[in-house]
Amino acid sequence: MHKPYRSTPIFTAQSLPAALRKAHNTKAGVWGVLCVLKGSLLYMIEETQESQELHAPQHALITPLQYHYVTPLSDDMEMRVDFYHEKPDL
Repeated sequence: MHKPYRSTPIFTAQSLPAALRKAHNTKAGVWGVLCVLKGSLLYMIEETQESQELHAPQHALITPLQYHYVTPLSDDMEMRVDFYHEKPDL
């Protein structure tokens, strides 16, 4: 698997920025992997209204330019996003 070129800090249910709780996207050519490290969250793809309930240690692929947002489902939720220049192998 390719190594990420950057990762976010680990966010908790309390520290998750407002910007990630509303629709946002990655730039062209940027892939993300949403990593649930503890607890659970809801991952929503804005365009299709497809949602995934993710529980640690699950992850989800974020495609370039795809609008999405996350919502913590447990108080102990911890997550981060890893960013790649190429589609990662999951």
